[in-house]
Amino acid sequence: MKKTTLLILYLCCILITKAENGYDLWLRYKPVADKALLTSYRESITTIITGGSSATMKIVKEELYAGLSGLLQTKIDTNISTPRNGTIITGTPQSSLLIRNAGIATQLKDAGEEGFVIISKTINGKQCILISGNTEQGLLYGTFHFLRLLQTSRPIRQLHIVSAPKIRLRMLDHWDNPDRTVERGYAGFSIWNWHTLPTYIDQRYIDYARANASIGINGVVITNVNANAVILTPAYLEKVKALADVFRPYGIKIYLTARFSAPIETGRLKTADPLDENVQLWWKEKVKEIYTRIPDFGGFLVKANSEGQPGPQDYKRTHADGANMLADAIAPFKGIVIWRAFVYSHENPADRHKQAYDDFVPLDGQFRSNVMVQVKNGAIDFMPREPFHPLFGAMPKTPLMMEFQVTQEYLGQGTSLVFLAPLFKETLDSDTYSKGKGSTVAKVIDGSLEKHSLSGMAGVANIGNDINWCGHPFAQANWYALGRLAWDHHLSSEQIADEWLRMTFSDNADFLKAATALMLESRDIIVQYSNPMGLHHIMGTSHHYGPAPWVNDQRRPEWNPVYYHKADSNGIGFNRTATGSNALAQYFPDARKQWEDSSHCDEKYLLWFHHVPWNFIVKSGRTLWEELCYQYYKGAERAGKMQDTWKRLQPYVDKQRFEQVSMLLNIQHEEAIWWRNACLLYFRSISKQPIPAQYEPPGKTLEYYKQLRFPFAPGI
Repeated sequence: MKKTTLLILYLCCILITKAENGYDLWLRYKPVADKALLTSYRESITTIITGGSSATMKIVKEELYAGLSGLLQTKIDTNISTPRNGTIITGTPQSSLLIRNAGIATQLKDAGEEGFVIISKTINGKQCILISGNTEQGLLYGTFHFLRLLQTSRPIRQLHIVSAPKIRLRMLDHWDNPDRTVERGYAGFSIWNWHTLPTYIDQRYIDYARANASIGINGVVITNVNANAVILTPAYLEKVKALADVFRPYGIKIYLTARFSAPIETGRLKTADPLDENVQLWWKEKVKEIYTRIPDFGGFLVKANSEGQPGPQDYKRTHADGANMLADAIAPFKGIVIWRAFVYSHENPADRHKQAYDDFVPLDGQFRSNVMVQVKNGAIDFMPREPFHPLFGAMPKTPLMMEFQVTQEYLGQGTSLVFLAPLFKETLDSDTYSKGKGSTVAKVIDGSLEKHSLSGMAGVANIGNDINWCGHPFAQANWYALGRLAWDHHLSSEQIADEWLRMTFSDNADFLKAATALMLESRDIIVQYSNPMGLHHIMGTSHHYGPAPWVNDQRRPEWNPVYYHKADSNGIGFNRTATGSNALAQYFPDARKQWEDSSHCDEKYLLWFHHVPWNFIVKSGRTLWEELCYQYYKGAERAGKMQDTWKRLQPYVDKQRFEQVSMLLNIQHEEAIWWRNACLLYFRSISKQPIPAQYEPPGKTLEYYKQLRFPFAPGI
């Protein structure tokens, strides 16, 4: 008997360990720990009535049953048709007579096409909870939201929730290649197994769709923007169709990246000129072929005339010419074209910061109505901190779509704990002043500022085939944050962190206080030890791993870190004022006022906009050189303290994930010291100023750091 008991305990330990490998993301549905709250939930939830029998309604029923069974640890009856006290009634007005007669028409009208209503209601004398939407997609979102309330220990008596997404297209962009490598991916290989598709449907595809639906994501681009035309061939379109069929019940549309030269590479044409009739016909036939297989295909994402990609400018045509050609082909099927504004050319001597604005602002109003221009949050390239892109607010006649980077290309890649919601919010809350005070970036991209019907937010995915999806356990929070902010950009970073921590780790108050603070300061810490005071793009070339501010031998000037920091014997920083590149002129006057004068410039962006003498006195009273030293040393010190915070949280975290995060935090601290030492040694060699005596001197030489090589760094 004793041996049997020990065996059972041993097996339970194995199961618990396996369950906490991170695969379940924020959908763990662990039992409610608070006994009083659990009792209250059990009184309020006893049975489920689901209206409808479609694939989506089946998902709703299964999700509710699985979630409630796990959270409440009690049997939930789903085989009833008459409400009882504690019945959850789900359905749309079309699928459920109970919903149709519930008197919630006004609330459903406010919910719109994708929104949902969760409301406490007396039905036939019984206290019930209604979860509804005008569409099954909205109902599915409402189902996940209701379960989130329980997962995060929220009260569910007297519910009255009406929620509609602020943004129409909420998208993940996968930079996944046909060979399963992932550009800027740090979580293993691509989850799309093109070799076994379309016949073999991996359970992970279903779990991926479920996770996205739980946070309101309704579109995915499954291929890299540095596109391969093979994805448009019949054999691969059959594979894409298989994925689309999996995603459809979860309310997710598939989008593909269109390689502009595909008519040449797969269509045997001699040109890809967008004004050529044969090219136009080729794309129309290709689009028709796609929609024959995938009737709800979303459309194309296009990177053109950027970093070597083909595009309309190869034929002396404009970006509008290229986008409109595709838009005309896809318009009969109600598809859209998303045209990236990430363009810069080595043939253009202008400051890279200015080039996208110069290319696209003259085209405002020339794009078809089913074209969106996708703009990165900043004008350079997903930097750890950069001012908002000047295109936001500058193209009032064109719907602009936000492009964030969820994968951490410039923010520690796969080894650093960096919560990106503060970065996302920093951009969204920035005021463009394009129509006066309050013209925030969020209002530009949600369409409300200029009354655009098309609106969108995308994030470059951080997902791979690692068991926990994202590599670093805390990187899951950035996937979660993107979805939540795309649904409602008014949410705070603190609220998003709190939700994710409760669902992913624990709702213990002591744990939440410390872990939330850790997450909220993490992005500021990595900025401080890598790119303080507006420094940017000083990482290693190609793989972008670690510091390399000395690099000056790349074939394109704007690929060299020295192009951006411009350190010399006089000072450091990029002069983007009227006496320099004048990139500041691209911002509206009230926006650029905060950065124009080096004496009053927000010091987070000082070296982004100004070339400043080494002995310039900053707000702390230190010289610029002394302040740089302080920032680098303080940032590395704070990275070390992240380890101390995490150690205190051990009692609240399972062994597997605790040890995984501990090891990664150790690596992050080592990398922080590497950034600090390498950058300060290099800038010291330029400034000829000593590192102040109160700081521990670097243990390696500048030459040591310069000779480091990483031929197998991930993500290239």
